[in-house]
Amino acid sequence: MIEPVVAYFKALQQRICQSLEAIDTQGTFSLEQIQPPNGGLSQPRVLADGKHIEKAAVQFTHSMGAALPPAATERNPHLAGSAFQATAVSLIVHPRNPHVPITHMNLRFFYVEADEPAWYFGGGYDLTPCYPVDEDVRLWHQTAANAVGEHYPAFKATCDEYFFLPHRNETRGVGGIFFDDWTQGGFDDSFALVKRVGDSFLPAYQPIFQRRMETPFTEAQREFQLYRRGRYAEFNLAIDRGTKYGLQSGRRIESVLASLPPLVKWVYDYQPEPNSLEATLSEYLKPNDWL
Repeated sequence: MIEPVVAYFKALQQRICQSLEAIDTQGTFSLEQIQPPNGGLSQPRVLADGKHIEKAAVQFTHSMGAALPPAATERNPHLAGSAFQATAVSLIVHPRNPHVPITHMNLRFFYVEADEPAWYFGGGYDLTPCYPVDEDVRLWHQTAANAVGEHYPAFKATCDEYFFLPHRNETRGVGGIFFDDWTQGGFDDSFALVKRVGDSFLPAYQPIFQRRMETPFTEAQREFQLYRRGRYAEFNLAIDRGTKYGLQSGRRIESVLASLPPLVKWVYDYQPEPNSLEATLSEYLKPNDWL
């Protein structure tokens, strides 16, 4: 059952890396193939210090284990202690230009060898701009809605709920789609949905990147970008289940933390200038209806 998912995720990783390299024009992705002791494959790929991409990580994993890590069973405690296989593709893009949004995508599949074997898909993608443009946000959400159809309202609500920093009382960005424990319609229908999500990522993100990557920016806007990256780091380190899963499952720490930005700063009690572009960002950091 897991073999076609592994093949699709590996091919998707390759396609996304090639497209991001073409956008950047200078940077190239590294390629490592790590054989875990229990079998499978970890294939991290990272582009650093590119012309337009300051850092991007596109990771593929296929792992096997005697028991699921706690981060994978907190919603399904009946599966704790069961042998499993898991495969995933996940990515993060930290652009150089503050006007290009950060983006994240993760797609995953678990097969659990319990008394009654179980499987499920999960994942999605979200967008985190420093300087949001309504045209871009609508394109992002419309492309996601086209991919998942009738499931869009529920997936959007799950994304808004998950990518939320309660200690800041703000969403991480302008959302997208996210889903967990997905088996609806059986394996074939569920896998088809996941492929539509994976195939829609580049059409959703690439036009936004290309529209904004040559936009002039000031040093103050670069400083604001570094400040807002701090929120991204806070979420990944304090809240993100994927980070917790990676740490609990014994994956290589360099791969687990590859999603963190290369440069970031925290400013004590930062207050944006009233009526500035920086001040308007707060209006986007809450659930909004974009369609």
